[in-house]
Amino acid sequence: MTALAPKSPHWLDWCPEPSEPAFALPPGTVDAHCHVFGPQATFPFAPERKYTPCDAGKEDLFALRDHLGVSRNVIVQATCHGADNSALVDALHTAGDRARGVATVRPDVTETELRALHEAGVRGVRFTFLRRLVETGSMADLSTIAAKVAELGWHVVLYFDGAELPELETFFASLPTPLVIDHMARPDVGKPVEGPQFSRFLRFCARQDAWVKVSCPERLSRTGPPATEGRRRAYTDVVPFARRVVAEFPDRVLWGTDWPHPNLTDHMPDDGLLVDHLPHVAPTAQARHKLLVANPTRLYWPDAHR
Repeated sequence: MTALAPKSPHWLDWCPEPSEPAFALPPGTVDAHCHVFGPQATFPFAPERKYTPCDAGKEDLFALRDHLGVSRNVIVQATCHGADNSALVDALHTAGDRARGVATVRPDVTETELRALHEAGVRGVRFTFLRRLVETGSMADLSTIAAKVAELGWHVVLYFDGAELPELETFFASLPTPLVIDHMARPDVGKPVEGPQFSRFLRFCARQDAWVKVSCPERLSRTGPPATEGRRRAYTDVVPFARRVVAEFPDRVLWGTDWPHPNLTDHMPDDGLLVDHLPHVAPTAQARHKLLVANPTRLYWPDAHR
């Protein structure tokens, strides 16, 4: 038996006993951004990975789903698994119609392989442009992938820093698929919400009819306070950015926990308190229903939306 690799130094494990949210999620809520890691003994991590996480398998994810009152999940392939989507597909098979997936594939992926992923519940691929996480493929390779998945009606999920949008937006605009942008493109929340960088990002989203995830305040916040120790009004410096996205794109915003919160360095949020962050981001019942139920259902379960 191959020895298991130790976790990366200073790795923070996910919160094992999240609090009971004070905010009751509306029926049909979708956690549109979460992951599964391993377990490593069953689903080994990719040799080329840039970090080794703790185990965070499907049983733990679905236990959190039920604890928070989430109805469905969209499971995004973790970079630690590379293009081996086995753990993702296994979780999708277990969840049945209660989950969809976003995979990572290589440009030589075959139509047969893509069809199998589609049957498992995959509806998108993720392109990551953060070099601390992956070695980004060439634009030609990514274009090849996008052309292949467009045939299945999938979308492309983009993970990038908003500061790099000027270098990337021409390529993004050329993709033949709908675009879904992770974590509001990681805005610098120390800058004004009406400033040129975030405004450029919003103009790009408007031109492309892109979907935007108002997720990961724990990853974006500079001044907090963190969603720990019972704080139900956390990450106040991120709230204006998320509120602006919700206001400008009410029909194309999504939310997710980002469980199990990979690569955080200073604290691990309580997932129950992250749910309590939502009314600050989407201040009306109508906005919350679109964010949590109507929008992700339309994107990932279109038949159910009709």
